Amino acid sequence: MPLHIVRNDITTMKVDAIVNAANESLLGGGGVDGAIHRAAGPKLLQECRALGGCKTGQAKITKGYRLPASYVIHTVGPIWRGGRHGERELLISAYRSSLELALSYHCQTVAFPLISSGVYGYPKDQALKIAVDTIGNFLLAHDMTVYLVIFDRAAYTIGGKLFADIASYIDDRYVAEHTDSREEQRRRSMTFEAPCASPMAAELWESFPSAAAPRSLDEALGQLDESFSQMLLRKIDERGMTDAQCYKKANIDRKLFSKIRSDVHYKPSKPTAMAFAIALELPLEEAREMLGKAGFAFSHASKFDIIVEYFIAHQNYNIFEINEALFAFDQSLLGG
Repeated sequence: MPLHIVRNDITTMKVDAIVNAANESLLGGGGVDGAIHRAAGPKLLQECRALGGCKTGQAKITKGYRLPASYVIHTVGPIWRGGRHGERELLISAYRSSLELALSYHCQTVAFPLISSGVYGYPKDQALKIAVDTIGNFLLAHDMTVYLVIFDRAAYTIGGKLFADIASYIDDRYVAEHTDSREEQRRRSMTFEAPCASPMAAELWESFPSAAAPRSLDEALGQLDESFSQMLLRKIDERGMTDAQCYKKANIDRKLFSKIRSDVHYKPSKPTAMAFAIALELPLEEAREMLGKAGFAFSHASKFDIIVEYFIAHQNYNIFEINEALFAFDQSLLGG
């Protein structure tokens, strides 16, 4: 099941459980903690008083009361003290403890804030990486939908060097695409123009070498290449993967994968098609081929496409890291 990075107010989310970045007393505080207590009402504090606090890196659960969520999972993240006092391990434990508690209460949807990244001072880029990696690894083994809620985009950054490298990669390609003269763009588009009377015919025409062009529409339909679904299933088998391994690595919901598997002519969205190319760790040419089966192409007129291309070119197929970068550049995310 997928991990979504979203901008939202966690107290308004209609999920089975929201996670509260609490302090060890569990008696409320500032930031997300205070907002959750205000939204849930006084009964939340009454129940928290009976819990006897919570150690850093652990989690406890209460009812949601006035919140749309059924439960509140209270976890205590570490205070940042330079990174040499076990902060990373404690932050990982806070996410893992919360996820395991949600699982034991049969929660199918859970929303997390970025734990410890507020007044506790954990550097936001490191906090996000730990959140994404820990949640992502958990989801490879369990069926659950998780939302990582970033309230303020202005407070969010990915690692400086990675951001700079991607920005440079975009500039080298995106700018060049948009500085072509109109005449050059017209000439380039005419190069690929098929001599057919309709868009449908043109799409079919592009599938055949000119020497073997079909004589009729019926003949063309009879010679169609494998579909996106067929290519996807073939590549899964070639990689020796199970279906579950593939759709989880693609950050795709099991129900959506079932639709694709059962319908040979299923047309996925572009982010879905790209997500499967990433999950299968396809090199760029094969990724382009898979996109083509779904009716899409990599375009240097799209920052979304260029960012995904950057990660494939650098052989980084971690879909959660790719989504971090897409989120940072205000683009749609893969999968989900």
